[in-house]
Amino acid sequence: MKKLIVLVLTLFVGVVLTACTAVTTTNTTATGTTSTASTTTVTTTGEVDYVQGITDTTILVGNTATVSGDYAFIGLPFNEGIKAVFKAVNDAGGIDGRMITLVNRDDGFNGATGLVNTEALVEEDEVFALVGHFGTPTVGATISYIQETGVPMVYAATGINALYFAETPENPVMAVQPIYLTDGRIMAARAFQEAVYGAEEDELLPATAKIGVLYTNDDVGNSIKAGIEIEAEELNRANYMTYLAVNADTVGSAVNYLKGTGVSVVILAMNQAPFAYTLSAMHNAALNVPVFTSYVNADITAVNHAEFNEARPIYTNAWVDIYSEKGALDVQTFVATIANADLTDAQKLSYYGNSFAIAGYIAATVFIEGLKRVAANDEDLTWASYIAAMEEGPIDIPMGGTVDFSDGKRWGIAAMSLLKYGFVLGDNPATTEVTETDWAIESFAKVREIQTIEEIEAQD
Repeated sequence: MKKLIVLVLTLFVGVVLTACTAVTTTNTTATGTTSTASTTTVTTTGEVDYVQGITDTTILVGNTATVSGDYAFIGLPFNEGIKAVFKAVNDAGGIDGRMITLVNRDDGFNGATGLVNTEALVEEDEVFALVGHFGTPTVGATISYIQETGVPMVYAATGINALYFAETPENPVMAVQPIYLTDGRIMAARAFQEAVYGAEEDELLPATAKIGVLYTNDDVGNSIKAGIEIEAEELNRANYMTYLAVNADTVGSAVNYLKGTGVSVVILAMNQAPFAYTLSAMHNAALNVPVFTSYVNADITAVNHAEFNEARPIYTNAWVDIYSEKGALDVQTFVATIANADLTDAQKLSYYGNSFAIAGYIAATVFIEGLKRVAANDEDLTWASYIAAMEEGPIDIPMGGTVDFSDGKRWGIAAMSLLKYGFVLGDNPATTEVTETDWAIESFAKVREIQTIEEIEAQD
């Protein structure tokens, strides 16, 4: 088991859990644009004490995760992570004697199909809850429907700002992943407040330093950018910001523009594919300044180590922590849960270090906590009692901090750590027949503990 845990820590390239998003971009502009963040309001019209999908012996839940086609590499491990948790709970006797079953309706990562499938899950399959609501297209298309019906939704595999609700008790939408607005605020606060500048990487960013923001003109980029703009105003940096929208065709000119203006740091508001080509563009232009980016980009497969330059350090947010004592114990529990799942040995090995399997595992674990609270309260399980139980107080996140739905808070995880990319050359841990010396062992290592925005802002 110890050797397996070491392999998991090596393979767990994300160290954070990535969001499922579609990518659309527009041309670069040399002038900044602004966006405003709005707090979504709740319009729940469903019967709050209603219940479905429950018998004396079963609990039926569902999602629309895509398990075929181009995005199956995300949806399959995601759902297997969920099912692994349910199997472990069922093997232990279930919750109040009820066994939990997941039904999936593959949406093909299409919002329109996702809406149809979500309606079918609720109205035809009559699921008790949506667990692991999947991807930006479907989540964005179904939030209003979920609020209207009142069906509990636990964990959205995206961080779009439409999931952000300030104080909305009884709201059935319960996101767990950090909302992109929060992600943007934290990455900006880190860029402004952390002493990572200068030759020794121990200096603060000068008060009048120029700051470049490259973003994709899509749900992800604009949502993160909105948070950056808020934080720039909060910390008196707004007058020194340059915002440029980029795509694969225009990123080169945008990077050269920022280099010409003499920026001291670049913040990247985008997901993995644009992140990868933007890093390459910075390498090609020799724009060697620190880079700060989203938790979705803490993925070594998005970084070409041959283009990495220590003068261009890469920092990412992270909402899970596998390096703390708690995190290491949580990894062991995750590995044991996957080892007990109804999977082949090859599948188990591939899922031990798979960030999407871990995301599904976390989604299911958070969902189960609500069921346990209702049972502990000796209450009948209804939509209302479940949501009330979830609002009782903070919920522990495996390999992470907590998420708090109390008082109607619906903004996901609001505290993150900071990771830094690096690599060394050595032996490939996945091979045993030969010893290598030139294998790039890459990682995003923790350099700052989990902190809230307020804690980061208070740093001098």
